[in-house]
Amino acid sequence: MKHNTLFSPLNIGDLALRNRIALPPLTRCRSEQPGNIPGEMMVEYYRQRTGAGFMVTEGTQIEPRGQGYAWTPGIHSEEQLSGWNKVTDAVHQEGGVIFCQLWHVGRVSHSELQPEKRPPVAPSAVAATGVRVFIETGPGEGILTAPETPRALSTAEVKEIVGLYRQAAVNAKAAGFDGVELHAANGYLINQFISQHTNFRSDEYGGSLANRLRFLREIVAAVSAVFGSQRVGVRFAPLFTSTDEERVYLGLVEDDPHTTYIAAANMLDEMAIGYLSIAEADWDNSPDLPDDFRRELRAAFQAPIMYSGRYTREKAEHVFLKGWGDLFGFGRTFIANPDLPTRLQQGLPLNAVDASSLYGGTAKGYTDYPVYRS
Repeated sequence: MKHNTLFSPLNIGDLALRNRIALPPLTRCRSEQPGNIPGEMMVEYYRQRTGAGFMVTEGTQIEPRGQGYAWTPGIHSEEQLSGWNKVTDAVHQEGGVIFCQLWHVGRVSHSELQPEKRPPVAPSAVAATGVRVFIETGPGEGILTAPETPRALSTAEVKEIVGLYRQAAVNAKAAGFDGVELHAANGYLINQFISQHTNFRSDEYGGSLANRLRFLREIVAAVSAVFGSQRVGVRFAPLFTSTDEERVYLGLVEDDPHTTYIAAANMLDEMAIGYLSIAEADWDNSPDLPDDFRRELRAAFQAPIMYSGRYTREKAEHVFLKGWGDLFGFGRTFIANPDLPTRLQQGLPLNAVDASSLYGGTAKGYTDYPVYRS
């Protein structure tokens, strides 16, 4: 194992990454209000972390119905595009590569967050349990609450949402992003179509696994027509176990997650997407992914695989040495250490993360973490 394993270059399609350390998508709830617009504070946050070889934005809703948490940014209005343009300009000025994570929460929402306070939408009218959404109760104030029972989408409406993903990709390209990542993890809309626990449809989008993957397949094709498939990534959370811990988000554990996600990886490999992102379980004492799953995933998917979830340099190097992964996201560690790649490469001590300032608020716990100074 060479000392610089994680600091060697990597290509995603025609994009050259300077190292294998990634800023993964991290919801921070710092967009400007009204309008869920990326502002100067967000510009500075991303600029500070351009030492990453690869950056993915926080989940960014593709339409107003796609929002499940107050103060998260969108990519469907001119004002939002203008705000994101400033982010991508700042990242590119520092030589960084940044993708926009396209997000629709589906049923993980509340009427307070929906247009005209309507119910959320989903593949089937089944309420989410064990998770919380965040609604605003006043300027800069909000509460966590249970999601509401969604309304099932018609077949025509499903196809319309595929079109909204395509438009979001068009918007992301106009805003200067290098590509897009589809959020198909953590129990949100695309994951709701894939899961046997949330998809009880009888049309072409329900029933067999192939049908449950159809929504994702159509979205991948739609956004690939905008960016080219090599500049499209997909994020999964193939959980093999769960927790009783109440969380803001978690995900869905299939009866056979191995078969579900290897089939999905095979499909995406055939579609020649640029990378696959795997979000691992990250609660306290959560188990690692099974080795046989990592091995089969690597065999099924030829392009780069990115892993994230409680990663340390040592864990990332282990997975890299095994040949299972190519790119590694460091979440809370990157939040607290804007110069994380330098600290990891030089073995420097790390700042601790302030858990109380992860979601919403001011520059405190967002852009005020110090870089290392000897």
